[in-house]
Order: sequence, then C-alpha cells, then structure tokens
Amino acid sequence: MAERSTAAVDVADNSGDEPLTAQADQSTADGVAKNRERDTDTDEAQGSGGTESPGKASPPELHSGHKLARRYRLEECVTRLDGFSSWRAVDEKLRRAVGVHILPADHTRARSVLAAARSSALLGDPRFVQVLDAVEENDLVYVVHEWLPDATELSTLLASGPLEVYEAYQMVTQVSAAMAAAHREGLAHLRLNPNAVLRTSSGQWRIRGLAVNAALRGINSETPQRTDTEAIGALLYAALTQRWPYESDAYGLSGLPKDVGLIAPDQVRAGVHRGLSELTMRALANNGATASRHESACTTPEELVKAIGEMPRIRPPEPSFTAPPDYQRTTYQQGTYGRQTQHPGATQPVPTPPPPLQSRTGKALKWAVSALLIAALGLGSWQLADALMDQGNKSEDPNQSQTTDDDDKGPTKPASGPIAISGARDFDPFGDGSEKPTDISKIYDGSASTYWQTDYYLSADFGRLKSGVGVILDLGKVQQVGKATITFQGDTSVELLAASSDTGSEPTSFNAFSKVAEGSGTTVTLKPNESVKSRYLLVWLTKLPLTENNEYRGRVADIKVSS
Repeated sequence: MAERSTAAVDVADNSGDEPLTAQADQSTADGVAKNRERDTDTDEAQGSGGTESPGKASPPELHSGHKLARRYRLEECVTRLDGFSSWRAVDEKLRRAVGVHILPADHTRARSVLAAARSSALLGDPRFVQVLDAVEENDLVYVVHEWLPDATELSTLLASGPLEVYEAYQMVTQVSAAMAAAHREGLAHLRLNPNAVLRTSSGQWRIRGLAVNAALRGINSETPQRTDTEAIGALLYAALTQRWPYESDAYGLSGLPKDVGLIAPDQVRAGVHRGLSELTMRALANNGATASRHESACTTPEELVKAIGEMPRIRPPEPSFTAPPDYQRTTYQQGTYGRQTQHPGATQPVPTPPPPLQSRTGKALKWAVSALLIAALGLGSWQLADALMDQGNKSEDPNQSQTTDDDDKGPTKPASGPIAISGARDFDPFGDGSEKPTDISKIYDGSASTYWQTDYYLSADFGRLKSGVGVILDLGKVQQVGKATITFQGDTSVELLAASSDTGSEPTSFNAFSKVAEGSGTTVTLKPNESVKSRYLLVWLTKLPLTENNEYRGRVADIKVSS
C-alpha cells in the first residue's frame, strides 16, 4: 500500500485567498513527509499581531486604507502568518477587486516569492488565477493577483455533499489538463487542495496560487509532478465521497477511519462511479505500489490526462422537464355550461351530442357571406374590364412609346470579384496585445486544412477575461467591400468591423473600427447592410467553440474578401 501523506488542515472561507486557519502542508507520497518542515498557520483576528518564529522578519505594519504604488488600496486582511500577510484590495486605476500578498523585502522567502510570481505570470494560462503584478518597492515585496468574487471553493461546495458524477469528472479533467500544462513549463503547485480549486459561476474550474503559495511557505519537493498528481487524486476522492483520503480531518471533511488504510471511493460510498473511483486510486497510490485492481499508477498530471482520455466519456445529465397537467375534458349539455355535477351515489349519465342548431343568426350569416361574395366578383369583373379598355387605348395611340425589358432594368451592378489580402495581424486589445501571431498567414493561404488559432480559455466567452480577439486584414488599398467569408473549425460567433476609408495607417485601437456585420457557424458569410469602403477590416471572434481537449479555442481556417 502507498505511504500516506501528512494531511493538511484548513478551514474554508469565502475570501478568494488563503484562509486564516491552522495549516499543515501536504508532503510527497514517496516518504519525504517525515523529512520536510511542517508549516503552521496561526489563527488570528484581523489586524492582530501573530506569534513569529525566531529569526523571521516581522510582517509589515499595514492597515485597511493603505495604498501600494498609489494604486492598490488595502481593504481586508485575510491571512497573517509567518512574516507575510494576504489582503483583499482594490485596484483604483482599473476599478476592480484584487488580492495582494505582502512580505518584507528582507524576508528569507522574498526572492523566491518574486521569482515564483513572475514565472506564474508568464504562463498566462486562464485556467489559473492570474498574477497581475509582482513588485519590490519601499522595503516591501508584494504580489497582486486576480480576485474572483463569483467563484466558490471546492471545500465550500463539498460542505453540502459530494459532487454529482459529471461535475466531479469536469473538475478532475480541467484541473489535470491545467496542471499538465503548468508542468510542461516547469511550474508546480505543491499546495493543491480544496481551498485552491474554484468553480466559477459559468461552471469552469480555476486554480489559484500556482507556485506562489508554496513559495510563501517555503515548500519544495524532489518529485513535484508526483506531489501534484497525488493532490489531484485527493481532490477527486473528496469530490466523490465527501471524505478526505487520510486519517486526519481537513478542509471541513472527515478523514478515513484509523488503521483501515487507503480504501477506494466506491467502497466508502455507494453509487460512486467505478471508472472515477479507479482513476482516484491511480493518482493517490502513485509511489510504485499497485494503484488499483486493474490499472497502473499515474505519476504525472500528463499521465492522468491520458488516463482520463481513455475512459468512456461521462455525459452531462439530461435536463428534466415538468410534465404538463392532464387535459381536463368538459361536457356541454343543453341548458348547462361546464362539468356535470354528480351527487354522491349517483351514476354519471352519458352525455348525448346536442342537435344541430338552425337559428335565425345562422341563416343571416349565410346570406351575409353570399352577398359579400357576389359583390367581390362584381368588383373584380369591373376592374378587369377597365384594365382591358385601358390597354386597348394605349395600343391605338401611334405616338405612344414602346418600352422594352431592357428599359425596365436599372443600371447593371458591377460583378463582384475577389479582393487580395496583402497582410494580416493578430489583434488582442483587451489582453496582452498578442494572440498566437506565428500562424497568422494561414488564414489567407487558400488552404482550409491549415489554421490560425487563439489561446485556450475556460469558457466560450473567453473565460470572462475579455470581449473577444481577432485578426486585422490589410487589403492593400481602400476597396469596396461586398462580403467576407470566414471558415472556422468549430461553431464560432464572429463580427466584421471596418476602419474608416480615410484611415492612413493600420489602427491600433478597437474603437477605430465600426461593426458592419455579424454571424455564427463554421462557414460564415458576412455582408454589410450598407456600402463599405475600407482598407483595414477586423474579423472579431466573440464566442469560441469547445475543442476535443475540453478547452475553448477559436480556429480560423480561411478568410476570403470580395467586392
């Protein structure tokens, strides 16, 4: 049986940052737990001083209302321990909530925290809570990160019970893929727990504290991939059983009974999905021991992603519909309206159909309809005769000019033709300014088998990080634009925008373009309602399709413009 990791004790909060609780760091599964320093968080009231370890730098004396860089206004302290503090703050420049970690510049971990934050920021993966700034200033080191007020921690979700099978499947799929991407860039988490995994209001899962949370606490591992893989297994175990897979209670969850060892989730709780139960064991028992009854262990997030891909796909539950009420038949009897009243003990009589009604009203209606038909026929005959007489008068007039079919036609519209695209550039004005620029020429190379693609996002609306991304097309000179046909891989929503015809150089801001058409699909033809003359067009993607890797990504295979 695999060696058990030291349990971590946290109490969830709703702050979006690390909680103010007692903590014990989870160690690796290969026996290094007993050799690693155990990190303990001190539970304190907000603003109170904590007990510092000997030789540690004192936390900076900060308070609500304090400003960093004349921009970040501190609002509420959510963690204060071991020489650093974490705050909810407001970015007054962009008017949004942010989170801030602060520690003295002479703190023993200050350099490693800065390095971890900058490495995490360079990853730029929207599946992680993004690091927005990492600064050393005025004897302080602070790291600014996103604040997600609409996101809920996994520990909070589990307080009401285990996750549904599809939700647990989505969680482990997205978290595993995100961690595999991070490890490919040389980044590890090492503190992946139910407080670090968040579900947004759109149903996407995000991870906070990549590399930074471990650096703040001085945690490292000789086998980072194995550590993070085991942590993902523990998350899935908790999601399926509402139990923590170790003997100690943690994150508001009860641990396993003592001296029973690590037992599979489907043995802890009835109705657990068999495939997810085995996947959990393959991730948890990953130190060389037999991971499950049939499969080998997963020792890296990449192996976990592969194992998930080999499972039969778990589909979302069918939506439930409320059946309409049964049709209530009513009976009509002569002299009554509605349902026949039945007295107790009486036998309900079988209603007989009413006799046909021949009233004065029915006869009057027939005569009125007949009169209207006769009048309509007479009026039509008179109009026909008048038209024939008028035609005869025209044919007898020798001075009357004759019109031909050619005279009836308006001026001939010039035939449309293709417009060559002389250049293109990726356009991401609401992000980092660049979106996969290397493959941009593939959108007009005439081949639908090649494509330019966006970065991947957590939802079709770009993870709510921006309104869209796009491509600027240079037509070489001002042209009359009749339509643009865009071919995508996957159903995509798109808008066509055009710069003013007097624009002398390629625009650099989104406001320099005006929307002229929109549509959605895999092959979309966008035709402006009015005449458009422009040299620069913007193909603007507003909703992305879901790819085979369970990511949202736009792929533009071909663009054609014609007059």
